[in-house]
Amino acid sequence: MERLFSYGTLQLEAVQRSQFGRLLHGTDDVLHGYVVTEIQIRDPAVLDASGIETHRALVPGDGPPIPGKVFQLTSEELDAADVYESENYVRVRVPLASGTRAWVYVKA
Repeated sequence: MERLFSYGTLQLEAVQRSQFGRLLHGTDDVLHGYVVTEIQIRDPAVLDASGIETHRALVPGDGPPIPGKVFQLTSEELDAADVYESENYVRVRVPLASGTRAWVYVKA
């Protein structure tokens, strides 16, 4: 299983059902070393799944802690998350406040 830290739309029930075919159970955690910015989404499939045109994105920086959820995904589900995040994001592995290492999507 893979760990994925979500700070945005991957926490939405509609997105989880459309991308993974199930609801995910997550645990709370916090990410340091990034700041939140916003990007405009143009991908019709992403817009359809999230219903939101403006998504949050992370860039390296010294900002306040970013709360989110850590989800356990199969490698196939992680691939589905890559498709959902599309060209707007890149996936990187980060340490979280709990000491857990997880994947997170940051601004491309």
